[in-house]
Amino acid sequence: MKAMILAAGLGNRMRPLTLHTPKPLLAVGGKPLIVWHIEKLQKIGVTDVVINTAWLGEKLAQALGDGSQFGVNIHWSHEGEGLETAGGIIRALPLLGSEPFILINGDVWTSMDFAPLLNVRLQGNDAHLVLVDNPPQHPHGDFILAQGKAYTFDQAAAGEALTFSGLSVIDPKMFAGLEGGKRPLAPLLKQSMLEGKVAAGKLLGEWVDVGTPERLNALDEQIQQGMYA
Repeated sequence: MKAMILAAGLGNRMRPLTLHTPKPLLAVGGKPLIVWHIEKLQKIGVTDVVINTAWLGEKLAQALGDGSQFGVNIHWSHEGEGLETAGGIIRALPLLGSEPFILINGDVWTSMDFAPLLNVRLQGNDAHLVLVDNPPQHPHGDFILAQGKAYTFDQAAAGEALTFSGLSVIDPKMFAGLEGGKRPLAPLLKQSMLEGKVAAGKLLGEWVDVGTPERLNALDEQIQQGMYA
């Protein structure tokens, strides 16, 4: 199984920290955010990792290289100008192949063991999303979880409103026939939900959307204090 880490964002909310450092290279607990993901993937035997870049992408490539220092093979998808989530995935499809892959947002942190993602069987679904309890900055959530499926708010009134963690397993067939260019992922996921083709479950462990310098600093202190050991 392969994995893709999304690392092409501008990191506007993290400025001034991201003026000269791409957001995935910001460190918590003594190592960059993206390295936490790479190490977790390597630990479960996922060694082919695709990383897309745009803003300060050359610094990411310089820092991580070919991945050998982490025991993985990094395949770079340099976009120049960011293509948004789905656009970045479509551009990287030749590197990802035709089988389902793990997709990870580069700007989140989690203590979750990634091993269960290896056991996900899509069984005709386009995606399997990992959802989390709604954080304070996003109290209403993104989707409804009901009986192992994710739904839009328009589809399902009953169920639990949760937030998308940025962790998922995606089938490349979701992008079949779609042109590249700038394209967000959310509309594609919602279309698949309308067709009943998005499975979901809740994350086991801690999770932080590292979206502001304040949350970055707070997470760093918590890790240093051993709260997430």
